[in-house]
Order: sequence, then structure tokens, then C-alpha cells
Amino acid sequence: MRNILRKEMKLSASILSYLFILFGLMFFLPGYPILCGAFFVTLGIFQGFQFAREANDIVFSALLPIRKKDVVKGKYLFVCFIEACGLILMLAAALIRMTLLADAAPYRTNALMNANLFAVGGALLTFGLFNLIFLGGYFKTAYKLGKGFVTYIIAATLTIGVLEALHHIPGLEAVNAFGFERIGLQLLLLLAGLAAFLVLTLLSYRAACRHFERIDL
Repeated sequence: MRNILRKEMKLSASILSYLFILFGLMFFLPGYPILCGAFFVTLGIFQGFQFAREANDIVFSALLPIRKKDVVKGKYLFVCFIEACGLILMLAAALIRMTLLADAAPYRTNALMNANLFAVGGALLTFGLFNLIFLGGYFKTAYKLGKGFVTYIIAATLTIGVLEALHHIPGLEAVNAFGFERIGLQLLLLLAGLAAFLVLTLLSYRAACRHFERIDL
């Protein structure tokens, strides 16, 4: 499996998949919907899938002496690797904002979502939606990309909009806590985002394996 992951990273991936990881640093931006950083990370992955499709990568992978489900596993491992790299940047930015920049005026007066552990959990939820909708949908045909990505864009936009609006609802202001205020709640929401990511990704992976086994390449 290590070899198939190396193949994904060195042969199948587009340089954009790596460059777009840097959008995780959008967590530093005040006055901007920071969860768009998670969306842009997935956009880089999508560009990589386009590049791989034009290179007929999926047929090449299927011709290797590995099981078809290992082809799926390689794609999922690569996608999760890119998402993890983006998440590390987001978490680092959030922790800096929660400590060194906790009282910075541009962040204190920001009307949009604050960078805290809840925001990181929101990024995990966005990644889970990408894995479920786009990545799982891709393996229904192992060729078509557009419909699944458009559906994901709609789902991600609605999700980001709802998460951005939560702290404006009376009684839910705590989700936008600064620094280590309400840290127990922040940790709980982060774990909820992680659980959602794991469940959505696992469900997607199992369905993708079943679908890909039926495809006659």
C-alpha cells in the first residue's frame, strides 16, 4: 500500500494539489469566511483528479498487480494526506490566534467566524463532505468529475454558511469563543467534526470499493 500511495503522490497528483494546501493559512484572515480555506484545499485535489483523468491514470492503476479496492484505497489515502496537511496549517493558525493573537483588534472586531477549535471541526466536516460527495461519486464511473464536484460545492457552501451564522443566533455565541474561552465546548465541537469526518469518509470508501468493483474499465 505504501507503493500505491507513493505512486499517487509522485505520478498521479497535480502540483496544484500541493500548492492549494497553503490555503489552510486563510485561518489568519480577519473579515473573511475562513472555512473557505478548507474548500480551496479540496479544489486543489479536484484539479489533481482532472490531471489524472487526462493522463488515463485510473486505467494505468487498474492494470497494476493490485486489487481494484487497493486502487480506491490509494486515492483515499492521498486525498486524506492532502486534507491532513491543510488541516495542520489551519490548526496551527487557529492556535496562534488563540494564544499570541487572542486580543488582536482585527480579530476581536471581526463579525465572521473566529479561528478556534470549532472552526477546525468545521473544516473537518467540509473535508468529510468532499470525501462523501465528490470522491465517493467519482468511483461510480471512475471518469465523471463535474456533477459530483458541483454537488459538493452546493453542500459546502450551505454548510459554511450555516456554520458562519451560528454565533449570530442568540444562545449560540459560545461557538465563536476567543482564545481558550469555553475550551471544553471547543474541544467537544472539534471532536464532533472529527467524528463526522471519519464516519463520512469510511462510508464513502466502502461504497466506492463496491462501485469500482462493478466497473468494466
